[in-house]
Amino acid sequence: MAMIKTINVCKNFCDLEVLRDVSLTVDQKEVVCIVGPSGAGKSTYLRSLNRLEKITSGQVYIEDVLMFDAEHGVNKVKMPAKERAERLLELGMVFQRFNLFPHKTVLENVMVSPIHVKKQSLSYAEEKAMALLERVGLSDKLHEYPAKLSGGQQQRVAIARALAMEPKIMLFDEPTSSLDPELVGEVLGVMKQLALDGMTMLVVTHELGFAREVANRVVFMYEGRVLEDASPDEIFKNPKHERTKQFIKSVL
Repeated sequence: MAMIKTINVCKNFCDLEVLRDVSLTVDQKEVVCIVGPSGAGKSTYLRSLNRLEKITSGQVYIEDVLMFDAEHGVNKVKMPAKERAERLLELGMVFQRFNLFPHKTVLENVMVSPIHVKKQSLSYAEEKAMALLERVGLSDKLHEYPAKLSGGQQQRVAIARALAMEPKIMLFDEPTSSLDPELVGEVLGVMKQLALDGMTMLVVTHELGFAREVANRVVFMYEGRVLEDASPDEIFKNPKHERTKQFIKSVL
């Protein structure tokens, strides 16, 4: 099953074209990494999947269901708001910034959305949150506040928080870009385990080592377009497009 499929997605900010006819498919249990220079449209594309950005034109399917079919910025798909919201909850997202509630403990941060959005019971949400925090290696930090945690620990809490909503797809928007280099590995380790567990993942990243090791496919974006979409070996060892070759050479 195609968990995510976009067809000719375009996004304009006034006269600035940020996405240009982006067509991409992510299958169930697939890990796809999007790489490219800053300003390529990578993060905007990710945000267009869950309606954080409204696309100008094109189609977005989630689990083979047409969610957005836009023309001149207007979505032509008629769907009850509740159904659309429920379907979009299938996408968990982890941002560059951790966005944790500073006045809530680690455990409370992970519990808050399941309780208020999914209407889970306090006991069930707490049990689930504790299991997830153990999964990301933070079972000893349940009652700490975010200010007491390192950046890597905060990002692992953010991952647990996204997983608490039981998504079928995880979107990662440069999840390590705000971290000190020595903290990057602990976050990538959690992401690698998610991939091994079969989670469908779409990852915008500058960590080319992670992309080479974990991704099923690597997508290279430049100036709002997909220039290449291939296996990690093909992208890193034998890129077809000259701009891809330049990028790989400069980064590696």
